[in-house]
Amino acid sequence: MHSLSIRVYYEDTDLAGIVYYANYLKFIERGRSEWLRVLGIDQVRLKADSGHVFAVRRLEADYLRPARFDDLLQVETGLVQMTAARIVLDQTVRRGGAALFAARVTLACLDGAGRPVRLPPALAAILSRGPDIAEK
Repeated sequence: MHSLSIRVYYEDTDLAGIVYYANYLKFIERGRSEWLRVLGIDQVRLKADSGHVFAVRRLEADYLRPARFDDLLQVETGLVQMTAARIVLDQTVRRGGAALFAARVTLACLDGAGRPVRLPPALAAILSRGPDIAEK
């Protein structure tokens, strides 16, 4: 499980002083990007070398509790499933031990023209070696 710390800033909140719901999607996007970076996957290089990119195909989200200005949050990211052209991640945003937001995110691998394609073999190998995978 990868964990990324994020501080809630005033710009992240709404009139009620809680994190605006759409900002959780930005938080988990950062978590996914850093998870890939820790695995040694450079998304800019991947796109430049092969044209491959990831796109969110599906997202299921549960808003459990509000986060507020100046909270220190942890975005946890873990691989749940990998197929030939998709990866499925569970992501949780926590404050302390309390879960505030939970999402299951399905990412599709796309080519330079935006068409779904198989994960490049080297990328699939890196992901399959990761300790987070529950099933293949």
